[in-house]
Amino acid sequence: MTDAPEKIRCDACPVMCYIAPGQTGACDRYANAGGRIVRTDPVVMLTHALDVGHRIVPFALRDWDGDPIPSGPMPADTTVTGIGSGTTYPDYKPAPFIVSSRVDGADMVTVVTEAIFSYCGLKVKIDTDRFLGPEGAVVRAEGEPVGHVTTAEYGSQMLSLGGVHHLTGGSKAEGRVTCAAMLALCNGDAVTLVIDGGSTVTVQAGHPPIVDGRPERRMRVGCGSATIGMFASQWLGLVDEVVVVDDHITGVVSEHQAGRVLGWQPTGIKIKGHRSTPGRYFRVSEPGLGWGGTKLTDPLEILGDWNPKKGARPGLTLLMVSTTGEEYAYYALDDALIPQPRPLPDRLKATVGLIDENCEPSLCTVLFMGGAGGSLRAGVTKNPVRLTRSVQSGITRLTSGGAECYIWPGGGITFMVDVTRLPKGAFGYVPTPALVAPLEFTLPREDYLAMGGHDEVVRSLDDIMANGGEYPTAARLEPWRSDGI
Repeated sequence: MTDAPEKIRCDACPVMCYIAPGQTGACDRYANAGGRIVRTDPVVMLTHALDVGHRIVPFALRDWDGDPIPSGPMPADTTVTGIGSGTTYPDYKPAPFIVSSRVDGADMVTVVTEAIFSYCGLKVKIDTDRFLGPEGAVVRAEGEPVGHVTTAEYGSQMLSLGGVHHLTGGSKAEGRVTCAAMLALCNGDAVTLVIDGGSTVTVQAGHPPIVDGRPERRMRVGCGSATIGMFASQWLGLVDEVVVVDDHITGVVSEHQAGRVLGWQPTGIKIKGHRSTPGRYFRVSEPGLGWGGTKLTDPLEILGDWNPKKGARPGLTLLMVSTTGEEYAYYALDDALIPQPRPLPDRLKATVGLIDENCEPSLCTVLFMGGAGGSLRAGVTKNPVRLTRSVQSGITRLTSGGAECYIWPGGGITFMVDVTRLPKGAFGYVPTPALVAPLEFTLPREDYLAMGGHDEVVRSLDDIMANGGEYPTAARLEPWRSDGI
C-alpha cells in the first residue's frame, strides 16, 4: 500500500489551505505543483499605446499557453502590474515584485502586489431617473444584504455595496454572497440586485442598467428647469405652453425666467406641486417608473384648473415632455379649458428629438474602493507610515492594475478606481471572505530608499522575467482542477 501524496500548506492568504498535488486552493489562484506552491495565473504586463491617447492597454492579454511572460520583443515601457503577482501575506515579507526601471532618465522603483481587502466596497452609479428605492434601503443579492441605496445625484442613482460589515460582520452566507457579487461586478460581469421597497436592477459596469426588466436607454438632459432653459428659445412661436415633467424640478416655460426673458405670454396654467421659484416646481408626484422619474403615466394629473383671467383660452396648445424626451404628449384646450390630446405637430417633433439627442447613454459605473493600510504597507517599506505620507503628498503614484486611482484626502491610503480601466479578470478573492486587488506603488528610487524601502530585493524587469517571483507561475503543467481541495 502506497501513501497518498502529501498535501502542502499555502500561506498566500489567511485561509492557509492544505493543497494536494495537482489541486488548487479554495481561491483557484494557487496550486500544488510537485510539492511547490505556484500561481495558476500569469503576471500581467502592460504597455502604453501612444497611438491611442496614451491609454494603458494589456500587453499580455491573450490566451495563455503556459509561458509566464509575453513572447517576442518587450517594449521599452513595459511594466509589471499587480495582476497575478501574488500577495505579501503573511506580511512580514517584501512585496512579490519590486522592480527597478528608468523613466525619462530618472531611476524609479515600482512595488507590485495583490492586496487582500476585507475593508473594501463598491460605489455604483446607475444612470436613470427611475425610482430604484428609498435612500438607505437595503440592497440584496441572492436574498442576502450586500449594501444600501445612497444619495440620488444628477440623473443617477447611487448604491454603496460591500464593506467590512457585510463581508465579515454578518452570516457566512451574507459574507460569501457579498464577496461573490463584488468580484463579479469588479470583473465586468452582470449582477442582479433587489432593493427593499424598490426595484430589481441588473448592474454591469459600462453597460446600461436594466430596471425591473426594462433596459434604460437615456440619461436625462437635465432637470425640468434646466431643460426649459436649454430649449425655450426653440419652442418660442411653435407652442403656447411647455411643461417638462421631472421628479425633482418640473419646469413651466411661461413662468420660467427663460420664458420671461423671451417674452413668453402667460397661459393661466396651474401646477399641483410645491412652487420653488417662478416656473420651477418640486414634488409634483411621488417618485416611480413613469414620466421623468415620477409615478405619472398621465401627465395631466399634475395640472389644476386653467385660469382664463391669466391667459387661458380655447385652442391654447400645450406640450408636455419628460427630461429624456422618451415621453411626450400634445394637447389643445377645448371650450371648457380642458386639455384634449392631439397628434404632435411636425413643427415640434424636431424639438422633442433634440432633447433625446442631448441625453447621454445610460450606463452603470462601478468604482472599487479600498483602504490600502495595515500590514500591506510593510511589503513596501520597513516604516509603513512613510508610505502613507508619500502617497498622500503625491511622491508615490498609486495605480491598480495600471489604472489611475483617486486618493481620498485624510488619513490612510483610501483609493477608488474605475473597474473598466483594468484588464479583464484583474480582481480575485480569498474565501475569508475578501477581495484581492492589484496595486502598484511607483516612486523615485531615492525616495524609496529614504522611506526605508526593501532595497535589498529590488530587481530588474529582465531578472523578474527570467526567474519569476516567490510563487512561480505554473507553466506547461497538467491542467488544474478548479473544484477546490
